[in-house]
Amino acid sequence: MLVDDHPMLRRGLSDLLSMEADLLPVAQAGSGEEAVALANALNLDLILLDLNMPGMDGIETLHALRNSDIEARIIIFSVSDDKQHVLEALQAGADGYLLKDIEPEELIEQIRLAAHDQLALSPELTHVLAEAIRGRNKSTKVSPMLLTKREKEVLKLIAKGHSNKMIARHLTIAEGTVKVHVKRLLNKLGMRSRTEAAVWVVENELH
Repeated sequence: MLVDDHPMLRRGLSDLLSMEADLLPVAQAGSGEEAVALANALNLDLILLDLNMPGMDGIETLHALRNSDIEARIIIFSVSDDKQHVLEALQAGADGYLLKDIEPEELIEQIRLAAHDQLALSPELTHVLAEAIRGRNKSTKVSPMLLTKREKEVLKLIAKGHSNKMIARHLTIAEGTVKVHVKRLLNKLGMRSRTEAAVWVVENELH
């Protein structure tokens, strides 16, 4: 689904993606409210979400989508390369952050990365993530001892970029059980996104 308050941009993106055999735009939304309603009605794999929209902005929409247990991969698509915007989006549960001046070929490549459970990030923004990881190294660490064996197993798979469905298959448990584990994990670690959890795994050498 393409979410942007500019119809021409949505149309251009839709036309671009439609030329790819493995990418099928199935919905468009011009506002955050519309995006949340459509996401709850459709079984979406990926959402390309504008950051700056009137009314419900991208971050608010992102929170609403995650609070509705929407598991689609969500990529923020913005003109802003502001460090705070990038970190706020990733902490809110975004699976990527791409700048709107990205080349069409690179956009398609990054969308495919996100679709395969990898982080989609404009090259210019990698330093932002690196700084965030360094910053977390200076913060108080939560001991891995606080986690159960099952929680550690789930966390390691999150760090590998696995979706809840993939984790459930790997551990031979129900997807609903994985959701419970993930929510409990993030609460226990004081985190708001899977990306933060993945960084924590690297920091604590929990491989």
